[in-house]
Amino acid sequence: MNIRLKILFSILMITALIFGFVDIYFPLENYSFERLHIFLFNLCTGGTILLYYTQKKAQISRTVLSFFTGSLFYAVSAFFELYPATLLISIPLFLFVEKIRIQKFAFLPIGFLKKTEPVSLKFHQASLLCLSIGIVMASVVILNNEYFKWITMEKLTLNTFFLGYSFPLSLITLSLVFSMIEKKRVSLSVRVIMDLCFWVITCGVIVFFIFILIEKFIPQIFVTSALFIAVVTVFILYLKLADKIQQKLFLTSGIGFLIFTAVTGIAYIFLQMSKGYDPLDAKWLLHMHVFASLYGWNLCGLSVICRFDDFPIKLQSSTVIFIHWLTAIVLGPLGVFYGPLAIFAIIGYAFITLTLFFSSNNRKHIHG
Repeated sequence: MNIRLKILFSILMITALIFGFVDIYFPLENYSFERLHIFLFNLCTGGTILLYYTQKKAQISRTVLSFFTGSLFYAVSAFFELYPATLLISIPLFLFVEKIRIQKFAFLPIGFLKKTEPVSLKFHQASLLCLSIGIVMASVVILNNEYFKWITMEKLTLNTFFLGYSFPLSLITLSLVFSMIEKKRVSLSVRVIMDLCFWVITCGVIVFFIFILIEKFIPQIFVTSALFIAVVTVFILYLKLADKIQQKLFLTSGIGFLIFTAVTGIAYIFLQMSKGYDPLDAKWLLHMHVFASLYGWNLCGLSVICRFDDFPIKLQSSTVIFIHWLTAIVLGPLGVFYGPLAIFAIIGYAFITLTLFFSSNNRKHIHG
């Protein structure tokens, strides 16, 4: 990835975190900065990196550039609640994603059913499908909530569905994890376990989202527990089978964040089920869950994708990982409640992002 793209994406990521605190300390009555926080990281940056990574071209293509430009307009229009513009922009965004997906794979995702298809490619295509379907679903929710009122549900909110744009980033990071596992020849039993993990994770996330909408807590626990077991299984396979290279250290840390989000997710569901539940009492846990997912797990994946051909890079990996965990698990969530810590969270996150994106490599040449 060239230097200009690295500068652009790192600025957007840092800006996204800043917007995550703006709503808390400088709230506007009619606007939600949380949307910009979500869009700049997940859709504008994450979605563009996903498409760029799929094409694997030295220079960003017109299709990817058009998606990025459109995603910025999408973010701004959704923030200002200019929903006709948001709906209009959704159409080309969907077409851009599907164009690249079909070029890479096929119109129908039949690869999901092929035993010979690498699990990494299954996760990759699922990531693209999740992005395009997410755009469609968000549009349907806008039409329902703002115009037609087909369905009335407490959890059927735009912000809930906009959070769905983080799922493609999780899936593409898992694709990267499995691509490193698959570099070695694995036994049939391991292959079966890998395929099972794919189906549990991809279907489990969808089913879990449905149970959130209909507010069924017991099924949420079962689904989250299945997801937790699947993620731990991936973690064990990754530790045992992937080559010991620098990328592995960062992705191992990323899977650690993912396990942490599963644990906090289960704990949050139990709190919701408890007598006398007050959302304010569980606010700290929810923020830990969100920060670990967005700025822990997803950042690890995106940074490794952007720098994959540059590794090994010159940095103190253990130090960067420690600061990353400190920022995502401690400073970020506490910054929601204590203003000065928000500043330290932004500084820490900027340090991590800039270090991962711009540390020089140990080779004589850098891939563009």
